[in-house]
Amino acid sequence: MRCRRVAYRGDVPDPTPDTPGPAPQTAPTGQPGQPTDLEALRDGVLTGDRRTLARAITLVESTRPDHRAQAAALLDAVLPRTGSAVRIGISGPPGVGKSTFIEAIGTHVADLGHRLAVLAVDPTSARTGGSILGDKTRMEALARHPRAFIRPSPSGGELGGVARRTREAGLLCEAAGYDVIVIETVGVGQSELAVADLVDFFVLLASPGGGDDLQGIKRGIMELADVVVVTKADGHLLSAANHAAADLRRALHLMRPKHEGLTTETLLVSSPDGTGIPQVWDHLLAAHHHLTTSGQLPALRARQATAWMWEEVRAGLTQRFSESPAVREVLADLELSVESGKTAPTAAAQTLLDRFST
Repeated sequence: MRCRRVAYRGDVPDPTPDTPGPAPQTAPTGQPGQPTDLEALRDGVLTGDRRTLARAITLVESTRPDHRAQAAALLDAVLPRTGSAVRIGISGPPGVGKSTFIEAIGTHVADLGHRLAVLAVDPTSARTGGSILGDKTRMEALARHPRAFIRPSPSGGELGGVARRTREAGLLCEAAGYDVIVIETVGVGQSELAVADLVDFFVLLASPGGGDDLQGIKRGIMELADVVVVTKADGHLLSAANHAAADLRRALHLMRPKHEGLTTETLLVSSPDGTGIPQVWDHLLAAHHHLTTSGQLPALRARQATAWMWEEVRAGLTQRFSESPAVREVLADLELSVESGKTAPTAAAQTLLDRFST
């Protein structure tokens, strides 16, 4: 089956079936006694309405200035209802079986009575700006589960394997009553580290390829993993999976533990038949309990919130810089001067910064 490419921008309606239409473009004051659009969004999110949740996520993903102001107000309104979910990030090299694993563990978690939200990030084409957004197709059974919500989003060219507004989308899902939030990243790379600042636990998937995976999964991302899961541990690949797990355990043994009192475990699963899936979930629950009772989880989330603030500051400064009339006035000439070798890049950058700050 061919997947249709969807050209996606932050200011258009969500292309998934959960979304009935575009986010409201204005925040009217409403008639006396009648709720405004933002109040309706807030109330719909807090009551767990799936369609309203999808519309709210579309709003926070929008790049329009008026939508950004509305999104900030919406997040402030629902913030008191967030913070109780288990937040899990999942990544791994291409072909490792991320979607199959998420469907298996997601179905297990939902069958236990939890409400699960999956925020799946797809790579955005640098040429067309489009994304396939095929995660609902790849997780067909989980997408039909009444206690599961799957939201695919384009990366928008952001580094780190997650979309810029994935964090806000996760908070909206928590406010809607989803007590387990799973973030699936684009795929392992040297810059695939941003997800660690969004979640409580980072699950790194590895295939039975052992040695190849150890070459592809570098030390930086290995140090961020809370648990490493070797997939496809069945049939003729079972022996290779055991060897890969042994190699990974030796490598992890040389690294400093990420959290006090917890060591990074290496587990084996077979996602299609569910072997090892309950053990992974039980391990994550035990680790979550340890971090909560030891006081490490609140401290972790506090650091993440501060990092989020500074990330927004940097992004806002970059946008204001690029839109500054004083900068635009000389930008084209400076770029030509740098390209021709007449001006050093450092000197040109300083000129632009000086014009921006005056």
